[in-house]
Amino acid sequence: MEFALDSLESPALTKAQLADLLFSQIGLNKRESKDMIDAFFDLIASRLVDGTDVKISGFGNFQIRTKAPRPGRNPRTGEAIPIDARRVVTFHASHKLRDQIQDEGRAPVARP
Repeated sequence: MEFALDSLESPALTKAQLADLLFSQIGLNKRESKDMIDAFFDLIASRLVDGTDVKISGFGNFQIRTKAPRPGRNPRTGEAIPIDARRVVTFHASHKLRDQIQDEGRAPVARP
């Protein structure tokens, strides 16, 4: 199933635009569409907060990584400041997604 994204006004895809696509192309009502998108992202966020990796087949993996504390510096003053340990989310695209991105970015090959 393909979705037409021609009607997007901005270069970023928003949750509201995803809900509109579900409404217009799948036939869900607007409330159901919004609830489904919100539930999807809430589920991903809650799994990541719990420390569970999220793998979406054909798209990629979201993982939690713990960064150790390290020394840093204020670039304006040069003053040394400690940077606390923290957890960050990383995303690794699947090979399918990488291939799609590479295929779209290539110029067409001229054949004689």
